[in-house]
Amino acid sequence: MSDAISPLAPKSYPKMPEVAGVRIATAEAGIKYRGRKDLLLMVFDAGTEAAGVFTRSKCPSAPVELCRQNLSGGKARALVVNSGNANAFTGSKGRQATAATAKAAAKAVGAEEGEIFLASTGVIGEPLDAGRFTHLLDGMAANAAPAGWSDAARAIMTTDTFPKMLSARVRFGDSEVVLNGIAKGAGMIAPDMATMLSFVATDAPIASHVLQDLLSKGTAGSFNSVTVDSDTSTSDSLMLFATGKAADKGAPRVEDVKDPVLVPFRRALNKMLKELALQIVRDGEGARKQVEVRVTGAKSSRSAKRVALSIANSPLVKTAVAGEDANWGRVVMAVGKAGEPADRDLLSIWFGDIRVAHNGERDPGYSEEETSEYMKRDEVVIRADLGLGRGKATVWTCDLTKEYVAINGDYRS
Repeated sequence: MSDAISPLAPKSYPKMPEVAGVRIATAEAGIKYRGRKDLLLMVFDAGTEAAGVFTRSKCPSAPVELCRQNLSGGKARALVVNSGNANAFTGSKGRQATAATAKAAAKAVGAEEGEIFLASTGVIGEPLDAGRFTHLLDGMAANAAPAGWSDAARAIMTTDTFPKMLSARVRFGDSEVVLNGIAKGAGMIAPDMATMLSFVATDAPIASHVLQDLLSKGTAGSFNSVTVDSDTSTSDSLMLFATGKAADKGAPRVEDVKDPVLVPFRRALNKMLKELALQIVRDGEGARKQVEVRVTGAKSSRSAKRVALSIANSPLVKTAVAGEDANWGRVVMAVGKAGEPADRDLLSIWFGDIRVAHNGERDPGYSEEETSEYMKRDEVVIRADLGLGRGKATVWTCDLTKEYVAINGDYRS
């Protein structure tokens, strides 16, 4: 967690209402950080349904493996998250740590170990001593309260400069449900699920297989469309929990993904996932600008996504944005190296609404002064039209500054 807050941080934070069936506790375990809370326990009432999407890294963390294993049961009673240590690439010690944590958490909340979910974030390769915090879980469970969402968002931070949290109230049949979400992430952020840690909870009565469908589809335009540095974490986890407590207020239980009751809920969830993902981009390590990359005219949407990511992940494009340099030649470079169908003589490029290149050469109306002025904004849009088809995609990233190097150069120190 940095002392300097990102200039792209929200001007205010939302009030996070209670979600019936969820209680929260945080504590200082001293895993890496001193003088701040670094341990989160989220307790769910019996019957809570769960869904999750995790990293596609071939070197996943021990908590990710445990979550995948337990997700088959579809039920959740507790979530334990620690910051400061990722418990990744820790071999048998890592598995021992997750087993000890799950056992202690299950005892603390009176549940089965298969109903416990874990997440760890921080340094890779350092063994996590579960003994540093498992003894705290009994007291945390006893003192957990429904109003701890803001503390929860802060407890899971590492190099983040601000907490990320959102809330929504959604019509659900003739009733209303609450949807709360928190996230962390600033570096090692790239698509392939889920680019960070994020946890969403609702009191809606939704079956786990429906939750899984909502979550899996909701990532395409959100967490799988953001990149800070092209590096996919070993620990990426996105989970959705539904306590079902809104049924007490008349909310209908949903067992079918096509149930029309889900329409406003799906819309609200997708919006929340996108906004949480954008908050992560806006807190990219050292970030000073948010960059939206739109690719149109590609052979297919998949091709467009790959070209967009090539642009968004290019260090040369990102440093040009950081330097407020309208260097559209770097966008040409990124399109050309993407390995996707492209034709130099059909390519057009815009910065905002300013077309800088057209039909394979500099736009005849190009104004360096006008474009340079546009690049001073803290939100920049880059668009490339390939002129080949109808495929399109949008991804979000941030600029690349010397602060990113400073933060990551001494991260373990």
